Amino acid sequence: MISKIKFPKSELHCDYTFNGGQAFRWKIGSDGKWIGVFAHRVWKLWQDDNFIFYEVYPPKNSASASADEETLLKEYLRSDESLSDLYKDWSKRDRMFEEAAKKFTGVRMLKQDPVEIIFTFICSSNNNITRIKSMVDKMSKFYGNEIAEVDGETYHDFPTVEKLAHPSVLSDLQKAAFGYRAKFIQQSANKIMEFGGQEWINRLEKLPYKEAKAELIKLPGIGAKVADCICLMSLNHLEAIPVDTHVFQIAARYYLPHLKTMKSVTERVYNEIGDHFRSVFGDYAGWGHSVLFCDELKGFKDETSGSKRKKSQTKENRKCSKN
Repeated sequence: MISKIKFPKSELHCDYTFNGGQAFRWKIGSDGKWIGVFAHRVWKLWQDDNFIFYEVYPPKNSASASADEETLLKEYLRSDESLSDLYKDWSKRDRMFEEAAKKFTGVRMLKQDPVEIIFTFICSSNNNITRIKSMVDKMSKFYGNEIAEVDGETYHDFPTVEKLAHPSVLSDLQKAAFGYRAKFIQQSANKIMEFGGQEWINRLEKLPYKEAKAELIKLPGIGAKVADCICLMSLNHLEAIPVDTHVFQIAARYYLPHLKTMKSVTERVYNEIGDHFRSVFGDYAGWGHSVLFCDELKGFKDETSGSKRKKSQTKENRKCSKN
């Protein structure tokens, strides 16, 4: 059954949001609609200027299948936040944002599952979008529960921490070409279990941002940038600024010109960049910086200049920076 919610494109642009490096379980299907997995369901989404249309494929014989799916979608999209108001405020504060906002409306941060985001971004270190998506899909197929078959493809939930902590995971993922990330995934899953499992993860959202980040960095394979990605994209710490090479270049070119002489992003430089964005964009700094991030990506620049959008990711070969 097709349903819809009122959601103007100024509040959510699916292409920019799902292609912006924050979510790795979305793709364009053969019918031209976005298809992805969250909340133990497979979703198809498409939009016009005023509405988001959706179809949902829940798991069979599951108690969660009766949940209010409109509510789940609105929570995932953070629909209670007015992106238009934020854009207006940021455009008044910052000239560079004002210019980027003209090209990239509707760049919205999603509220994603922390377990999935922790292990997804462990995979992101020195990797490209295509391989990250492949790794996430493999983990889901190896260890996640089956949800539904849609258009001839079977989709799975992301696995639990308990399953990723099993000793066999290391050799499984090494055979699946995860490289050194296999060790980090299995070791981090064990650490999370040691720290308290889901209760520890739930506590991260309640902690102040810097404390939550410090806790995440205790996990193998997670440094400052990956910890900030997790804080921003799944733990409601919306002031977090993941500083990769693109964000460093934005900062050095427009805001902090003295950084042009820096050859690497030291801890001091990393913190200086984050603090500057927070001083400009406030409590939602992570949202504001994501618009500038999109403006920096060549794939998005090509799209806004009139190049034909590929139905796969527009920036599949972009390298993710070190964690």
